[in-house]
Amino acid sequence: MTDDRRLIEDFLPIQAISKEASREKSVRKGHISTLHLWWARRPLVACQAAVYGALVLASRFIPENGPDNKKQSLGRANAAKFVEALCKYPGNPHYIEQAQRHILEAHAERLTEETGKKVTAQDIEEGRAPRPKVLDMFAGGGAIPLEALRLGCEAYALDLNPVAHIIKLCTLVYPQKYGKPDTNVRGMTGPKNAKGETTWNGLASEVRYWGEWVLKKVKAEIGDLYPLIPNLQYKGERPQVQDDLWQSYEKQSVPPGYLVPVAYLWTRTVRCKNPSCGATVPLVRQKWLCKKKNRYTAMKTIAPQGEKQVCFEVVEAITEEGLGFDPTVGSTAGNAICPFCGTVADSGYVKAEGCGGRMGQQMMAIVCTRLGKKGKVYLSADDYQAFIPDDSVIQKRTNELCKKTRLTVPDEPLTEKLTDQLPNYGMASFREIFTPRQMLCLLSFAAAVREAVGQAASLSSEQERSRAISTYLALLVDRQADYNSSFCIWESGGQFINSTFARQALAIVWDFIELAPFGDASGSPRGALDWIVSVVEMQTESGNYAVVSRGSATALRWPDASFDAVITDPPYYDNVQYAALSDFFMCG
Repeated sequence: MTDDRRLIEDFLPIQAISKEASREKSVRKGHISTLHLWWARRPLVACQAAVYGALVLASRFIPENGPDNKKQSLGRANAAKFVEALCKYPGNPHYIEQAQRHILEAHAERLTEETGKKVTAQDIEEGRAPRPKVLDMFAGGGAIPLEALRLGCEAYALDLNPVAHIIKLCTLVYPQKYGKPDTNVRGMTGPKNAKGETTWNGLASEVRYWGEWVLKKVKAEIGDLYPLIPNLQYKGERPQVQDDLWQSYEKQSVPPGYLVPVAYLWTRTVRCKNPSCGATVPLVRQKWLCKKKNRYTAMKTIAPQGEKQVCFEVVEAITEEGLGFDPTVGSTAGNAICPFCGTVADSGYVKAEGCGGRMGQQMMAIVCTRLGKKGKVYLSADDYQAFIPDDSVIQKRTNELCKKTRLTVPDEPLTEKLTDQLPNYGMASFREIFTPRQMLCLLSFAAAVREAVGQAASLSSEQERSRAISTYLALLVDRQADYNSSFCIWESGGQFINSTFARQALAIVWDFIELAPFGDASGSPRGALDWIVSVVEMQTESGNYAVVSRGSATALRWPDASFDAVITDPPYYDNVQYAALSDFFMCG
C-alpha cells in the first residue's frame, strides 16, 4: 500500500454534513437521542462521516485517467458527491451497502500488505478474515460505535460513566441481540409454542408489553391523586366518575363532561419581609400560558383585600394587548415585590427563608385536554382546590409504599458540581428537587418496574433477556424524573413541558410545572414508552452488536495494536460535568 492517506485527512464536505446534522436534530422518532438524556451528543451523520472518512483511502475517489493537475480536484468532487449521499439520516440502504464495501476493500488491502497473503472483501464478509475493529473510549451516548456497526465494522465502546454505559447497552447491544422474534424463547407477545406458551416476539414488543403493564399498575395505585376535572362548559349530563376508571390507561375511558389534567403550574413562595404584613409572596417570574397567533393566555395576579395569599386568574384574549396586563412582570433574579404591601423580598431574604425551611409552593393553574379535541384548556387552580390532594395524604401513601417495597426516598446530598445554587435556597438533597406528589409518582414507577422485572424473569430461563427489559423500564423511570421535577418549566410558545436539564445544570426556577403522568402532555410516561420502543425498533436492524465495556480510557482492557482505528470525541476538560449531572439519575 503505497499511499495510506485516509479520506478524512484529505477532504470531507463539511458544510453539507453540517447542514444535514442540523436537519437531523429535528428528526425525533426512533433517534437514539430520544432514548435517554445524554449531554453533548454528536449527530449521527457527522459520526458516520468520521467513521467512513477514517477507514476509506483518499485515493479511492481519484480517477485513474485524465490530466494530473485535475485528478485531485476531481477526486474530491467524487468524494463529496458520495459522502453527501451517504450521510443522510436515517440513511439510504444503497449507499450504506456501498460504504460498507468501500471500507472492507480498504481493510482487505491493508490486511494483504500486513500478512503477505491475498485478502479480499469477500473473505471478510464470509468470516475468513476479520472485520475492521473500531474503538471509541469516550463513547458517551454511543453515536460513533453505532455508525461503525452500521458501516460493517466491529465496534468497541468504552465509558467510565454508569449512565452512559446503560445507554450504550440499550443502543448497541440489546436491540441487535434480542430484537428479532424467536419462537424458541418464552415471551409475552409472540405466537404460542407447542406447549401453549407465548413466545418472544422481539425486544420492542416485549418492552412495550411490560411498559404498558407498569403504566397500568401505577395508574391503579396513584391515579386517584390526579383526578379528572369537571368541564364547566359542558352542557350535557355529566356521569359520576367510577373508581375502576383508574384501572384503565385508555383515553376512551374518560367519561363525557370531564377534562384530563396534563400538568399543574406552581410558583415558589416566601412570607413577606414586612412583619406587619406577613402575606405570602409569590416568586413567579412570568405568567404566560399560551402565546400564539389569535390566542394569548396568561395568569393575572389578584391580591384580594383582607387576604394574605394571592389568587391567579386565567385570562384569554386574541391579542397580547387584549389581556390588559403584562404577563412578563414578575420576580427578577430572586427579588420579588409583595402584592399586598409593596415590600421587596430581596434575593438575600429569599435565600434566608429557603435555608430556614420557610420557602413554600402555591399552585397557580391546571393545564387540561378535552377528549377528542385538540388544544389545551387552562384553569385557575383556585377554582379547583377540591381536586388537589393534600400533602398529608400523599406523605401517608409514600410512607406506606416505602414500607411495603423497601424503597427509600433519596436523601443523597446535592454536589457542588451539579449545582452551586440550590443549597443557597435550602435545597441540599435530591428529595428536595421534587414535590411530594412527584416523589410518590417516581417511587410508584420504581416499585412497579421492580415487580414487572420479577415477573418477566420468572417466565424465562434466559436472564439476559429479562435484564434487557428491566433496563429499558429503568430508562422509563429516568425519563419521568427528567420531566417531572420542580425544575421543569412550561414553554408557552409551543405549550409543552421543558425538562429538568433544558440546560446543563440544576438551577433554581421560580415557577415550575408538575407533570400529570396519565395525561398526554410532552414527557408523559406513555409518550416516553413510545420513544423508547421506537429506538429499539430502529436499532434492531443496525447490524451486529457492539462490545460495550465500562472502564477508564487511561487503563484500557485491550492490548496494544488491537484496533484498526480509534475514533472518538473526547470530553473538553470540564465543559460538561458528566459525572455530576449523571448523579441525578443514580440517586436513591
